[in-house]
Amino acid sequence: MYFRDPPWDTGISPPELIAFIKENPAGHALDLGCGTGTNVITLAKNGWQVTGVDFAPHGIKIARQKAKDANVDVELMVADVTRLEKVTGTFNLILDIGCYHSLSTEGKAGYRKNLERLLAPGGTYLLYAFYDEVSDGNGPGASKEDIDAFDRFLNLAHRVNGTERGRRPSAWFTYRKPRPEVLSLSSNAEREDQQQ
Repeated sequence: MYFRDPPWDTGISPPELIAFIKENPAGHALDLGCGTGTNVITLAKNGWQVTGVDFAPHGIKIARQKAKDANVDVELMVADVTRLEKVTGTFNLILDIGCYHSLSTEGKAGYRKNLERLLAPGGTYLLYAFYDEVSDGNGPGASKEDIDAFDRFLNLAHRVNGTERGRRPSAWFTYRKPRPEVLSLSSNAEREDQQQ
């Protein structure tokens, strides 16, 4: 698709990301399924240190040229979002616009393990996905079960439902990863409740 004009590659960062950038200090960001790098470049221009990954080599080739033309220093790599062994450290923001919902059930499980490992405590996960209450696991589409699986390690801060081109149900999800002290306080409170 990257040899033609993929319909998802608008070349414009969405208002949800722009609003996030305006409301939060710059840090380290990871764009999962970064395509030709539009959002990687937007983040970098706003002071973020950014890594972008995509499984399509031609998409990453275009992204590297766009980053060079924009005079921004970013890290771009060809990688499978279900297996991110070469991506290390933690990120204050992990962004996914249309990647998670395209994975198989097994792929989504691997993706979530990487997300849990790579998102810093207190970090934000911004997800845009096609949303189907029931999915056969072959995508594209994230089922209720696929979305609920994030609740094990993330807190949902905000959700906005919509439709893709007026037809397909979609949603923007904003998750936050609890800080360890919050987890400890919750665990202590649960233990106290159980003892009473």
